[in-house]
This record gives sequence, C-alpha cells and structure tokens, in this order.
Amino acid sequence: MVKLNKIYTRTGDDGTSGLVDGSRRPKGDARFAAIGAVDEANCALGLLAVALESSPHRDAVIRLQNDLFDLGADLATPLGEVGGEDFTPSAMVLRVVPAQVEWIESSLDALNEALEPLTSFVLPGGSEAAARAHVARAAVRRAERDMAILAASEPVNPAALGFINRLSDWLFVLARVLNDNGASDVKWIPGENR
Repeated sequence: MVKLNKIYTRTGDDGTSGLVDGSRRPKGDARFAAIGAVDEANCALGLLAVALESSPHRDAVIRLQNDLFDLGADLATPLGEVGGEDFTPSAMVLRVVPAQVEWIESSLDALNEALEPLTSFVLPGGSEAAARAHVARAAVRRAERDMAILAASEPVNPAALGFINRLSDWLFVLARVLNDNGASDVKWIPGENR
C-alpha cells in the first residue's frame, strides 16, 4: 500500500519530477505528458462515476479508474530501468497486463449487444451521463495520443497501449447505452447548417 504523510516535497520546484526508478526528468517530458493525460482521463471517469450513482455501470467505471491508476504506475516505470525489457510485472513493478485489455473487450462486447448498428456519427450528448462518457472518451483519446508520442521515442508497454485504445471504444459504447441504447443519440447531420 501507498502511505503518504506529506503531500508536498519541494523536489519539483526546479521543474523536474521523479519516476519510480528514482530518476528525474523535466515536467514537460513526453513521459510526464502521458502520465498527466492519463490522470486527466481518470478525473473525467470520476465525473462519469458520479453521474452513474444508481447505474449498474458505475462499478465498471470505478474498476477502469483503478486500472488507469495501474496505467499511470506503468508509465512511471520506464522500460529497462526497473522492470526489464519484457514488461513483465513483478513485486517492484506494476504493469498493465493483457487480462485488463481482455476485460474491456468482453465488457465492450456485452454492452454492444443491445445496440442497433450506427447509421450516422453521433454528437457527444444526449443524457448528462452519456455526455460525461463522451468527455471521458475524448480525454482518453488525448492520453492515447500522448502515449503514442512517448512510444515513438522510447518503449511503452504494448498492453498499456491496447488498454488505452480499448477504453475509449468502451466509453463510446457506454455513452450509447446511456442514451437509451442509442435511441437518444444525437445524430450528426453533415452540412446541416451550411
């Protein structure tokens, strides 16, 4: 378990922040951009969870928030520094594992079963809960882009990349479910206001 007695350390006052391996990097580093975007996505899921207080989907959102914390820990542990080059989790290294991606996929398949196929793109909206799911989806997509930028310059766990990609799909489908299984989706009408 994590135990934090003091929140501020003053060690970041020089514009750097620390990683799990003890190394320090500039706060503008691509790794911290990805970690920060994952944190923002997790906050958006928190807002969604509040809107789902009496929904059967709330537990799944909270589960995914926990997995996003795992993802943040994974990103905070660069490859080869502590965990070896195969992204295998250990007692000292928390990694996203394929089973977490598989859970999203099976949950996504179950959510999607009740939906009619899309006949148009949908606008982010409908119910408040669906709108929050769309905000979370967009935040997750940003995190995915930041992770892809990081992966272009240094290794990133492939399961972590799969997880963040599936999560945005899951949130899109959940938004449709929250819109009366797609019946209340707000459809895009191309060029309507030209």
